[in-house]
Amino acid sequence: MSITGAHVVLYTSEPEALRATLRDVFGFQHVDAGDGWLIFALPPSELGVHPAEGTTYQSGVRHQLTLMCDNIDNTVGELRAKGAQFRGPIEQREYGRVIMVIVPGADDIQLYQPTHKLAYNL
Repeated sequence: MSITGAHVVLYTSEPEALRATLRDVFGFQHVDAGDGWLIFALPPSELGVHPAEGTTYQSGVRHQLTLMCDNIDNTVGELRAKGAQFRGPIEQREYGRVIMVIVPGADDIQLYQPTHKLAYNL
């Protein structure tokens, strides 16, 4: 197959601040595509397809970036130490433990410790 990867786009009213958060808080490696336009390497990925019914879709969100981790308590602590802010406490959902990370000028990013089978290591 000729598909070689996926490119996630975050739309934001604060691109410099969001790029700094991805670089300095999340610690993502990056390249400069020119004039400070950073392109970030992401961890291994999965693609899930969910039904449109539900509050997220109805509120106008059509795509969601979710980051997975092995130990959400440690990860939240590490991110908080670097200045990350969160929306509410860690919650248990049917697919794992979840918390929303607030990022500059964009929709929140979901951070979760999955309890389902993983596809990214196939």
